[in-house]
Amino acid sequence: MTQTYATLISASELAQLAAQQAPLRIFDCRARLGDPEQGGLLFRAGHSAGAMRADLDAQLADAPNTQGRHPLPHFEQWLAQVQRWGLLPEEQVVVYDDAGGQMAARAWWMFRWLGHEACAVLDGGLAQWQQPLQSGNAAPVSASDYQPQPPLTRLWQVEDVLRNLRGGEYTLVDARSQERFRGEQEPIDPVAGHIPNAVCLPCSENLGADGLFKTPAQLRERFASVATEQTVCYCGSGVTATHNILAMRIAGLNEPALYADSWSGWITDTSRSVATGDGTTD
Repeated sequence: MTQTYATLISASELAQLAAQQAPLRIFDCRARLGDPEQGGLLFRAGHSAGAMRADLDAQLADAPNTQGRHPLPHFEQWLAQVQRWGLLPEEQVVVYDDAGGQMAARAWWMFRWLGHEACAVLDGGLAQWQQPLQSGNAAPVSASDYQPQPPLTRLWQVEDVLRNLRGGEYTLVDARSQERFRGEQEPIDPVAGHIPNAVCLPCSENLGADGLFKTPAQLRERFASVATEQTVCYCGSGVTATHNILAMRIAGLNEPALYADSWSGWITDTSRSVATGDGTTD
């Protein structure tokens, strides 16, 4: 029988795994865009027992370059980091943050990039964790010889997006707010707008008023218009786009590809078209 793995885990389910002393690895993915030091400060102030720090800027991304503000590290670089963490193939990975899963989803996607299917996001994040917290740095670990499996994800490069603009059939889904999508405001990047022909489904709307993910049925309805194998997700820098990918997985839908460069990478070349409003191209 083929084993299936959950993509989302509740705090009570995580507590049960920890009590059973199951093979478990927890990562704290809290981060603040524009303040690379804040995530580490939060971790040292208090984190779930036994958690390790997964730093968005230092470990889940390479330095900013023409591929955007949070470009993916090279695959081998990411694998080496996972080996330094000592991850074992049999371990259940749980990732959490304090932003509704918007940062943790990036780590979730990257573990899937390695073919590690046993990875779940803590629904509601650290706010749902009612157990005592630990302070200080993570305990040292021994490195492992973790070996990747075939990727469970699909990754698009800018050439794929350009080819699609020339008559492709893929739908690009932007996870940013409607205001940023339309170009009415842009608090982070130097150019406002979106990739031509994209549609906007803000990742914030994957959550209910309680900060938890909406039900699979609600998410299926939300993504019904783009629920095909010909869907590609992007955002500002390839982080919150993974939240939409996660939501579609929770809904039981086809997993979209990720254009990790996203908007911040797209605009590094001024020859690439920019759309504003509901689709006007400049």
